[in-house]
Amino acid sequence: MSDATDPWLIVGLGNPGPDYAANRHNVGFMVADLLAERIGGSFKRAQKAQAQVLEGRIGPPGPSSRRVVLVKPMSYMNLSGGPVTALRDFYKVPTDHVVAVHDELDIDFGMLRLKLGGGDNGHNGLKSMTKAMGPDYHRVRFGIGRPPGRMQVADFVLKDFSGAERKELAYLVDRAADAVESLLDEGLERAQSAYNS
Repeated sequence: MSDATDPWLIVGLGNPGPDYAANRHNVGFMVADLLAERIGGSFKRAQKAQAQVLEGRIGPPGPSSRRVVLVKPMSYMNLSGGPVTALRDFYKVPTDHVVAVHDELDIDFGMLRLKLGGGDNGHNGLKSMTKAMGPDYHRVRFGIGRPPGRMQVADFVLKDFSGAERKELAYLVDRAADAVESLLDEGLERAQSAYNS
């Protein structure tokens, strides 16, 4: 069982490379980048896994700040479980101190939902993580809504946010980063009541 001194592994899910950078599927990377900015550090290549990592602290300065390892898997979405599990083991992080930040089709654009455990809802990043370490990690689910008309899900998630969505995106990514901080600082229930819109 985890305790207050255990580090947290915050995993932003996405695909590596400039072609994917602004895709809906990469909103996890966007949130991880913003958290890195807040910590005041930059990602480095992990020694132990195919990922970029940043170690730091989140929260008010002093004993109540939380030790975190921010992670962006560089393995492509459907293989995220390997690098995440390797880093969880390397940093000795309990599974309930792992947080996946990811896009979610079944939530309207701009809405957030936080939860612990559950299914993968067809999300390949979660599917890979759950296969590698079980389902008992936290999720910060960033709503992207369903594809319009007959567009295939795979095409939709690998497209950039629309012009209208981009106008709100910076604010929403900021809010998702706040939700991660709230989860670490105040626990799941309080973070849910503040951010589960």
